[in-house]
Amino acid sequence: MQTVILAGGLGTRLAEETATRPKPMVEIGGKPFLWHIMNIYASHGHKEFLVACGYKGEMIKEYFHRFFDHNSDFVVDLGSGSIETLNAASIDWKVGVVDTGRDTQTGGRILRMQRWMKNERFMATYGDGVGAVNIGELVAFHEAHGRLATVTAVRPPSRFGGLLLEDDAVREFTEKPQGGEAWINGGFFVFEPAIFDYLDGDDAVLEGEPLERLAADGQLMAYRHEGFWQPMDTLREKQLLEDLWSSGEAPWKTWR
Repeated sequence: MQTVILAGGLGTRLAEETATRPKPMVEIGGKPFLWHIMNIYASHGHKEFLVACGYKGEMIKEYFHRFFDHNSDFVVDLGSGSIETLNAASIDWKVGVVDTGRDTQTGGRILRMQRWMKNERFMATYGDGVGAVNIGELVAFHEAHGRLATVTAVRPPSRFGGLLLEDDAVREFTEKPQGGEAWINGGFFVFEPAIFDYLDGDDAVLEGEPLERLAADGQLMAYRHEGFWQPMDTLREKQLLEDLWSSGEAPWKTWR
């Protein structure tokens, strides 16, 4: 199954990093965030990707055009120009990188991908969020309900520390607990081809009218993901993800 990754936004809330690169190319653990997202899918056997580029998309194109070089070691004979590859990259993904316009909205980017789709069910997600989502269970849930669209509903990390009170005494303090708020759109969508009937041009904002119409038509279902999910919208969130990766216990790392 193909997976569309929305990677064209400006990433203005992470301007410290995105002034020079698109947000999905910001690195966590020395690898682009996009690489982390793709590995979540690939670890469940889904290895065909279409990356919808926009802002500074040439950096994403260059990365995948030279992916083998970036992920392999080699020896160059500067006299003859010959190259001997060492520790060749073994990743077997198929990646399409498509310019979908600098100012195109999220729904419009998916619509622009239609010509490269196989007129089959596909998945889609944002290029700035990771989670310990069981992709196999997500797809099985979608297949079972028979509707046109599935969104993964997540409990976001709380913006504030949690307090457990007994009278006026604080008995327990939890720093930013997961799941303290209402369900929200966490990406990790599954769509049937008829989704394109709900997308109308470059200005279509997926999270606006298209999903609202799908919900009104009874064609949108929510796969509830109770586990880890984290966006990378701010420098503080980037540092949190970096710290988790450095600890060796990154919850979204479902691959070896």
